[in-house]
Amino acid sequence: MYKHLLVPTDGSKLSTDAVERAIQFAKETGARVLALHVMPEYIPPAFAEFPAAGQASFAEFMKATEETAATVLGAASQAAQAAGVQCETMSVRHTQPYRAIIDVAREKGCDLIFMASHGRRGLSALVLGSETNKVLTHSSIPVLVFR
Repeated sequence: MYKHLLVPTDGSKLSTDAVERAIQFAKETGARVLALHVMPEYIPPAFAEFPAAGQASFAEFMKATEETAATVLGAASQAAQAAGVQCETMSVRHTQPYRAIIDVAREKGCDLIFMASHGRRGLSALVLGSETNKVLTHSSIPVLVFR
């Protein structure tokens, strides 16, 4: 059975539900959890495809994304602790979240990626979120999709 679950989370409702279910699954199987939050890279306004008026400065952007990561991962860690499940948390910056998910899973020796069917970006791929679909397509590690 699976012993080390990678659980990507962006803090969305479905992602949070997936974290809770992954923790329950880990408890039932004796697995441990690695909760991962992928933070976006900063794109300077001059290089943005559609520059936003009032776009945050580099320092503001970094602070905001790090605070979001701490909040999201803190909630996952607390839920795991309450359930008695071993949980490590990790945040990384990457331009391609699916690639970060696969790379971290491989580097950390995870044997299952347990993720929501879509996240904050919504149903951009109609049935599965684009990042989830990319993980399914490119990962050699099994992926369990929570809907």
